[in-house]
Amino acid sequence: MLFLVPTPIGNLEDITLRALRILREADVILAEDTRTSKKLLAHYEIDTPLRAYHAHNEHAIAGQLAAQMEGGARMALITDAGTPGVSDPGFLLARECRRRNIRVECLPGATAFLPALVASGLPSDKFFFEGFLPHKKGRQTRLEYLSALPYTFILYESPYRLVKCLAQLAEACGPERMACVARELTKMHEEVRTDTLQELWSYYDAREKVKGEIVVVVAGKG
Repeated sequence: MLFLVPTPIGNLEDITLRALRILREADVILAEDTRTSKKLLAHYEIDTPLRAYHAHNEHAIAGQLAAQMEGGARMALITDAGTPGVSDPGFLLARECRRRNIRVECLPGATAFLPALVASGLPSDKFFFEGFLPHKKGRQTRLEYLSALPYTFILYESPYRLVKCLAQLAEACGPERMACVARELTKMHEEVRTDTLQELWSYYDAREKVKGEIVVVVAGKG
């Protein structure tokens, strides 16, 4: 069977007891980056064998891994941080397992967009998760679509593109639209800043350098 196991997005304490047990009992742990995952596993003294599973090889080996699970292997899939399959590898393998009637279990656990949404103070009764915007082709079209949504929407963004993203959002949604930038969630330098898109752009444009994983939450139209 396949276990989809969320891992901490920063603070190593944000992992469940069940997740730790599954990682110890699995025959192999599939990891997005084995170097990153080794740090987590070493912290909890887990010595289960690791195998790389990432965006560059998932199409080639998903069938092979599913065949091994058909033969009785118990595999746990983790990514560098958060829940597998949410803007990270996981979908292809889960789909292949379902196609072959292999049992798939996803454990509850850490993800970045929900803490950002709840902490933002923006309406959270309905929301739209966009994930990463296209870098070039189709980006403007998506921004125009998102700007017209009547409910809060959520983006993931690179620190290197944050200022540009905020400027584009201000242009598409209007500079007075409320939004939130959540940065380095659960880590020592966590920052959750809610303001208008114009003020957020001004603040981060004045910063010499922006670091960390970033979630942008934007209020819906009207």
